[in-house]
Amino acid sequence: MFKNVTIYRIAPGWTATLESMEAALDAARFVPCGATQDKAVGWVEPRGEAHGPLVESVAGQRILKLMIESKAVPGSVVREKADEEAEHIEATTGRKPGKKQMKELREDALLSLLPQAFPRRMGVWVWIDLANGLLVTDASSQGKLDELVTALVNVFNDLSLTLLQTAITPQTAMTSWLSAPVSDEDEGGAPGGFSVERECELKSGDEEKSVVKFTRHNLATDEVRKHITEGKLPTRLAMSWEGRIGFVLTESMQLKKLAFLEGVFDDRAADGESGFDTDVALSTGELNKLIPELIEALGGEIVPGMALPDAPTAAPAKPKQEAVTAVGDDEDPPF
Repeated sequence: MFKNVTIYRIAPGWTATLESMEAALDAARFVPCGATQDKAVGWVEPRGEAHGPLVESVAGQRILKLMIESKAVPGSVVREKADEEAEHIEATTGRKPGKKQMKELREDALLSLLPQAFPRRMGVWVWIDLANGLLVTDASSQGKLDELVTALVNVFNDLSLTLLQTAITPQTAMTSWLSAPVSDEDEGGAPGGFSVERECELKSGDEEKSVVKFTRHNLATDEVRKHITEGKLPTRLAMSWEGRIGFVLTESMQLKKLAFLEGVFDDRAADGESGFDTDVALSTGELNKLIPELIEALGGEIVPGMALPDAPTAAPAKPKQEAVTAVGDDEDPPF
């Protein structure tokens, strides 16, 4: 269900019954794109059963699913059709279309081509943990997150969300963990039940914008520490928690490549309980243990409105062009 994790804090005071949530979501139920529509966004049944509930409650957790359908027409095809029409206008009137008319021709061309475009659908999972005031989604790109937050606040008018923030930034923490002496396990290194695995990405903030990627590689080496002392900071780091969940922590506090490790789903119920209920209960149960420990490992949560502490090192600007070095071996991937 969850391959990525982005965590939001729900502002205090928001509550909603299953009935009120169902009614609000039903008003924004998903309807596929029309013939000349390039995007459709709406809510669908999490279980995938037609005419079923739009919000599911499993083990006290609320589960929703947003569907985003889009149709795209290659720009070159639109321009070609618009140019053909412009040539026809020039041939029949002796007048070459101006910029404004060419824009209109391109818009008309797009509308005429959209009915022929194949739609692409993408589901976005949403987990609302009312007891802990958290909203978790598997959306990871900024575009999907923007679509999701917009859809949520449109149906739940009094819902206010902020990205979860911690006292220590993930980049600062990852830098500390990778810089820890190999021989000293008590100082530095990943804390608690977390372990650093065998994949990371380091980026420099200088003019060269260089990137070094380690894959299937021992990260507790002088080579990695040397890159850090030279100014390359970690933006992604593969980790595991208690031998039960593997993930890649990013500088923006996202968990990517989420994987429940061997044995986690061995506790599946053998009775008539549906696979959906079991998967939700087990995955949210595990994440409900991991998330607080991750927050603690990052110095605790920053309350919205509180000033963030000064970070020891600044995160590098996102490079426009990057020189990339990949380092790895032939062993199995970290998870």
